[in-house]
Amino acid sequence: MKEECTMRDALPMLSLKERERRWRRTRELMKSKEVECLIVPPKGREELIGYLSNELSEGVLIFPLKSDPIQLTWSGSRLIRRLVAEQRGIKPWVQDIRQGTNGPDVVKVIKEKGLERARIGVVGVDSWAPNDPEGYMPYKTWNAILKGLPEANFIDISEAFGEMVLVKSEEELMLMRYSARIGEEACQSMLDMVKPGVKERDVYAAIMSVIYKAGAVSPDPFLILYSGVENLSWGCPLWHYQGGPDRTFQPGDLVFAEIFPRYAGMESQQQMSVHLQPLNPALMECAKIAKRSYEAGIKALRPGTVFGKVCEAMDAPLREAGCWHLTPLIHSMSPLGWVSAIHGRIEEAPGMEWARGKAHSVGVRGGDLVIKAGMIFEMEPNACIGKHRVNIGGTVVVTENGVEELNQLPMEMRIK
Repeated sequence: MKEECTMRDALPMLSLKERERRWRRTRELMKSKEVECLIVPPKGREELIGYLSNELSEGVLIFPLKSDPIQLTWSGSRLIRRLVAEQRGIKPWVQDIRQGTNGPDVVKVIKEKGLERARIGVVGVDSWAPNDPEGYMPYKTWNAILKGLPEANFIDISEAFGEMVLVKSEEELMLMRYSARIGEEACQSMLDMVKPGVKERDVYAAIMSVIYKAGAVSPDPFLILYSGVENLSWGCPLWHYQGGPDRTFQPGDLVFAEIFPRYAGMESQQQMSVHLQPLNPALMECAKIAKRSYEAGIKALRPGTVFGKVCEAMDAPLREAGCWHLTPLIHSMSPLGWVSAIHGRIEEAPGMEWARGKAHSVGVRGGDLVIKAGMIFEMEPNACIGKHRVNIGGTVVVTENGVEELNQLPMEMRIK
């Protein structure tokens, strides 16, 4: 039986048993790559250091194969915060935490552990995660490590580490279900609020309020929200970073939000589209095509299937309808986008001549990944006809026999 948790219950958290599972799997990976130590830097949207430390230290984790890990943090406030956690009965996963995150600090720890001539694995130097196509290890940190450890042999294992993290335990799935439930309630709040005369920022505030009240956060870009009939935008609202007026919803509008609740490191996503009457035929057609793409993905996503085949199945309804799309049809979650399907076909968009040579598709990333039970994906088909676009979808978990859908409201365009 799945362990359920409502937003009225005490907030769920991981156990030390989960720590042992993660550390064991990490050491198994290290042995397979023949590395004696692992370095995980602080940056990157996924905050992968938290996978091994279970806390936000904003530092560097050094994980020897045969001894306990060492966590470096940039601020003494992180050390003090840990004392408060311990007073509340929360045992830290990593016992050895020190202040100092510069390259020389990392070198000092590596030498202290006698690993200055070791083969060392690194996460983040050659990562191709979203927003980090050239990695996220700070240059000065990496340069100091290379100069300070000239006899060490470094190997980037970002891809293998990310693939390992993709497969979730039951404890992790408990957190993900909670995250998706937050997203579902945020979708309901949006559906309740959207009507002519309401401002974008009021709906934005209502969605974020649901997330924060549930004990979750929302990573950059925090919340995607746009409205209108011919609006192909993707990203946080213009007024969020440029200032200026926000928009008031009008009859016939499509109001779209992409919601990012992240709870205890587990991020789910929901693509909520609400169409205000009178109905627009082009938007209705986009919604039908996106729904067919979603259903094709649900049917194809099974253990043992190659990820690229799922991408092809979801893309087929759009090609048959002569549609183009702006954003991926499906991608992995936690870590985000480690594998991703065809990030847009803007080059095929009619009336988008200005984009020629400026935007391009990236195809399928990680197409040869074999799907396993416990992996989490965001099914987010979007269909575009001219300048009309509808995006639907939510978070799903691969099971032994198929797929567990964690969201319901955003799985089709809602009409008011």
